This record gives sequence, C-alpha cells and structure tokens, in this order.
Amino acid sequence: MPIGAGFYTRIRTILGSARSRAAQAVNAEMVRAYWLTGREIVEEEQKGKRRADYGAHLLRSLSERLTRDFGEGFSEQSLRNMRQFYELFKKRSTLWSELSWSHYKLLIRIESEQARRFYGDEALASRWSVRALERQIHSHYYERLLSSRHRGIVAREARNKSRKLTVAPRDLVKDPYVLEFLGLKEGAALLEKDVEGALIGQIQRFLLELGRGFSFVARQHRISTETKDFFIDLVFYNYALQCFVLIDLKAGALTHQDIGQMDMYVRLYEDRVRGPKDNPTIGIILCSEKDETVVRYSVLKDSKKLFASKYKLYLPTEKELREELARERSNALTHEKRKKGSRLIYCG
Repeated sequence: MPIGAGFYTRIRTILGSARSRAAQAVNAEMVRAYWLTGREIVEEEQKGKRRADYGAHLLRSLSERLTRDFGEGFSEQSLRNMRQFYELFKKRSTLWSELSWSHYKLLIRIESEQARRFYGDEALASRWSVRALERQIHSHYYERLLSSRHRGIVAREARNKSRKLTVAPRDLVKDPYVLEFLGLKEGAALLEKDVEGALIGQIQRFLLELGRGFSFVARQHRISTETKDFFIDLVFYNYALQCFVLIDLKAGALTHQDIGQMDMYVRLYEDRVRGPKDNPTIGIILCSEKDETVVRYSVLKDSKKLFASKYKLYLPTEKELREELARERSNALTHEKRKKGSRLIYCG
C-alpha cells in the first residue's frame, strides 16, 4: 500500500533537521575545543616567554603527545592554527557558532579584521560552504564590493556563483576535520562513491597484489602547508626500495599543474615525513581520459642514479599501470551505468 506524500514529507523533514542539527553540534563542539586549546597554548607560551625557542619546543612536544593519544589532526601546523584562531577571536562572543573549523581555517588567513568580519557574516547569512567561502576570498569579493559604485551588481554576481556551493549537512559530516575529531577513518564508504573513487580503490589493491615490497600507508592523506591543505590519493611505503611512493589519480588529461602539484607533494614529504634512512620519495601521476592513460614518475633531481635505476625493478611498469587503469575504469563505468539503469527502471 503506497504511503501518503504528506506523511513521507513530514518524516523526511524530521530526519533531515535532526541530521543538520547533529552536524552543527559536532562542528560547534570542535570549534569550541580548538579555541580552548589555542588559549591554553598562548597562556603556556607566555609563561615561558623568556626562552625564545620555548614556543617551537612546546608545539613540537604537544603535537607528538596529542598524536599518540588522539591520532591525526594535531600536527605542529594544526596547533599553530588553533593558537592563531584564539588570538584573532579572543572573545568567544565574536565567533559564528554555525561555521565549521574548515571555514575558520580560511578566515584566520585574512589579515584585515574588517574583511574577516565581513566574510564570516556573509558565510553565515548566505550559508556558504567552505568551497564558496574560499571562492569569494580568492576573488576579492570584499575589496571589489568596497571599490565598486555598483555594489548590487557585484553582490548579485557573487550570489549566483555561490548558489550551487551552499552548505548542506553532508558537506559538514564529510569534513576531514570532523572525521579526525570524532576518531573516524576517511574511508571510501564515507567520502567517495564516484568512478574516480572506485579507480583509486582498485589501484590500491593492484599495487598490493604485485607483491614487490608495497605496504599501504594512507588514502586521501592530508598534508598541510601554512595556508592550505592538500590530499594525496594514495601513499605507500616500499620496503624493498626503502622509500615512500605517492600516487595521484587525475580523471582528465595531464596538465602542468598536475606535474607541479606532484612535485610539491614529493618535496613536502621529503621535508616533513622522510626519515634519515629513507631513500628519496617517488611520485606517480596516473591520468585517464577516454581510452588514453598517461603515467608519469617523479623522483627528486638529487636522487642517486643507482636508486633511480633500481626503482624500475620494483615499481609497476607503465604498461602494467596503463592496462590496470584502463581495465578498472571500464569496470567502474559499467557498474555506474548499471546502477543508473536500475534506478531508472525503479522510478518508472
């Protein structure tokens, strides 16, 4: 017996509202905790202000201990962000309770207090997602609005371009900071349901099955600079080569930006992760567009020739990667088509 449309709508509204409130509650508690952590750091540093290196030592030690107890999310850079967060918002009454930590990470990079206040107010009023806020900041929306004699036109353009980027509960729930705060894993079931996600999973399985010394380290591994977070699709450690292997999958054609990004990933790993006994980090870019597959290997220029020749014996060949990527891309696309077809039949 079919259920009434009004009955279903009421139930859906109840559950949707509950999910939204739950997501906002998690974010509010996380923001509060990070503000309090920032305050504790500032007050502790002030006690040891006679020693110039006290702050750096404090953050390093705190990061190590928090990481042991709580897992990822407490790097030295993350703790610096919390400290800066408190310093810019010393009065908790000035915080926007509905904005997420990801929003605040963007806001604390804005030097002007007036601009920071403007973007925070607009993000709350217009329900901007993190992507929408980042777009408005990078497009200098505040500055353009101040300098324009036709502010209505500028504001209308911003609304139109941000309409599709408004925040939804699912965007809050899948925020990597929320997952870390709750001690959850960023697995494929939580974050990736598209063709690219399926491909990454298959490449992960493929490399482990090769049996050439690969050990899985992380998926969607976040690595941060002072101003931005980046996510590496797959990270392995190869025990035969004694080095990290970074893999980035691109759904389109290979670009100069992709190459530059991988070069940056490799250099960041060299600087922040690689140990004294590890060999130079290797980066692999897989690009898939239609039936073409491009594979690019990246090793730092200062790597030894002996090592550069050795890794070819242990890493998969370009032919192997091409064939695996093409095969799994075909399988993933077929699976997606079947899913869409089944939904179409059901709806009809």
